[in-house]
Amino acid sequence: MDTSKLMYRDGLMKGERILITGGGTGLGKEMAEGFLKLGAEVHICGRRGGVCEETATELMDKHGGKVVPHACDIRVAEAITDMNDEIWAKHGPLTGLMNNAAGNFISRTEDLSIRGFDAISNIVFRGSFYMTHDIGKRWIDQKLKGNVCSILTTWVWNGGPFVVPSAMSKAAVNTMTQSLAVEWGRYGLRFNAIAPGPFPTKGAWARLSPDSGESSMERGVANPMGRVGEMHELVNLAVLLMAPGCEYINGQTIAIDGGMYNASGGNFSALTAWSDEQWAAARSAIESTNAEDKAKRTV
Repeated sequence: MDTSKLMYRDGLMKGERILITGGGTGLGKEMAEGFLKLGAEVHICGRRGGVCEETATELMDKHGGKVVPHACDIRVAEAITDMNDEIWAKHGPLTGLMNNAAGNFISRTEDLSIRGFDAISNIVFRGSFYMTHDIGKRWIDQKLKGNVCSILTTWVWNGGPFVVPSAMSKAAVNTMTQSLAVEWGRYGLRFNAIAPGPFPTKGAWARLSPDSGESSMERGVANPMGRVGEMHELVNLAVLLMAPGCEYINGQTIAIDGGMYNASGGNFSALTAWSDEQWAAARSAIESTNAEDKAKRTV
């Protein structure tokens, strides 16, 4: 990311201590860099502990500051509690949480296994709640203000053909965002979400466009702005929601997709035209990517 394109003054996020789930790669890494550049203390977690360590070192070498890596499987509530106990004891209370960790892959729903469904829903649905619940209770008990933002998709409004586990799970997190904004607002806690359109990242693209470099979501439907998103644009929106200055924003999910959702629904409906052979090739490519990632996990 070109950090010169960040919209905000240096030091804006000084004093913030923010945890980003899935912060070692992709959108999580981009947001970690943006928050760090603006002065925040950043904590990143993921199942691939070595990747988080490499990212922390890379970002601190580039910008200075403090990035703390954690190996944590957010599908396991006890692992979340242990990690947050350590953060509170060694570094102090978090001020913000970015629910970014996710999993997704394209599949015809009739081909989907229960194991495949659980692989997505356990991260996005359960993991996001476990993390939010654990940290939120700490803030309430200690009478601290706190801020949660979750990365969703525009599918929370119109469904996601061929990505049903993700669409279901992210719709649930959208509902959690709206619900807790009301229930826990009285404690000084606020909850918002971002619904990105196509922002190319290596991990997501390998599972959502396994046969080409072009997003499957874009085939046959031109984005109104004629391009995909640039990382600094998403990071600027994340800073708006996570930094001091706009605390009255609460309970909102904001799309950043160039108008694609308005134009076409912004989902994978075009894949209804795929043949059995194309789906078989996609499954094979996704399985290969999954095997590579699994080899890098430490928890």
